Amino acid sequence: MIGRLNITLIGSKFMGRAHSNAWGQVSRFFDVDPKPALHTVVARNASELAEFAARWGWANHTTDWHTAVTAEDIDLVDIASPNNAHREAAIAALEAGKHVACEKPLAATLADAEAMAVAATAAPGKTFVWFNYRRVPAVALAHKIVAAGALGKIYHARASYLQSWGGPDTPLLWRFQGDIAGTGAHGDLNAHIIDAVRFITGEEIVSVDGAIEEKFVAERAPLEGGAGEEIAGAGADTSGMGRSTVDDAVLFLSRLSGGGVASFEATRLATGYYNTNRIEIHGESGALRFNFERMNELGYFRTDLADGERGWTTIDVTRGAEGHPYADAWWPGGHGLGYEHGFVNQARDMISVIGGGKPLVPLPDFEDALQTQRVLQAAIDAARQHRPVEVPPP
Repeated sequence: MIGRLNITLIGSKFMGRAHSNAWGQVSRFFDVDPKPALHTVVARNASELAEFAARWGWANHTTDWHTAVTAEDIDLVDIASPNNAHREAAIAALEAGKHVACEKPLAATLADAEAMAVAATAAPGKTFVWFNYRRVPAVALAHKIVAAGALGKIYHARASYLQSWGGPDTPLLWRFQGDIAGTGAHGDLNAHIIDAVRFITGEEIVSVDGAIEEKFVAERAPLEGGAGEEIAGAGADTSGMGRSTVDDAVLFLSRLSGGGVASFEATRLATGYYNTNRIEIHGESGALRFNFERMNELGYFRTDLADGERGWTTIDVTRGAEGHPYADAWWPGGHGLGYEHGFVNQARDMISVIGGGKPLVPLPDFEDALQTQRVLQAAIDAARQHRPVEVPPP
């Protein structure tokens, strides 16, 4: 019998839209039980909230987040608010017995992330974190190839997440305010590729041996209004400018638990790149490479071929063939998937777990995401203290 999963969503901007689309589409493409019901959406800006709810299919809307996440008829709380609001909402929902899905990074600070993970261990509800790139078929296939031992011992992981929207003309969004975001490009972008490397390789990052944290734009113009995604104006001085209090770029070198090494780079000032999420894994028996700007392709190099036959093979992961998780639920082969499909695929797996089933590939919970947060903190400590920093084990 098909059950019902009543959802409360906190957030109505970029991620609020992505999550709303996922909950609205998942049962149209996957057979899920229970069926998601878009019950209530929560946001601060009451004047925009009714329009958002109507557009995305939410039955109710409110600015009272605490009542919404603890209501008796709510089953799952989905947190898509700014980072500093994750802890309070997540713990309230967990204490009320709800399942909780939270945007990445898990929290603005390591202390908040630790508190959330502790609360999850004492709560009956299940927890999930929206590392949506795990649900891109190419990344999921990379995980399966490595897990099968096809690459052998991992020597190198190389990851970069490059964007260019954070130049001097970009105003003081909440993402540039440390008391709200925690970090800048580091928590926003490095969190994704740290999780992806851990996911694909199945290994942990055990130390950060060197790091650079850089801020290129110290002051930004406050936005007019300042609501929702555009929270702005903190620290504005008499000239009308406001202080940016987060990094614009963080690069670091690290060691993997299997003996390999890894490099990570995140920046919002890589001129010419809009959303370039690149990952390479090099092992003794082969290599993999992925670039989100060509998200339906996975590059694969195999050393078990004759020397004259070796070369990079490009795998089209839209065909729904064996080993291409999620793709067969969508379109005929060759009809590409897009950014939003990763969120829908993750909604499918979360519902499956809540209903007693299994995800198609492993899902990150609060404890898993806490380990990524520990790596984020170790990189910042290494950059500021100019020394290697060990990462506590899971």
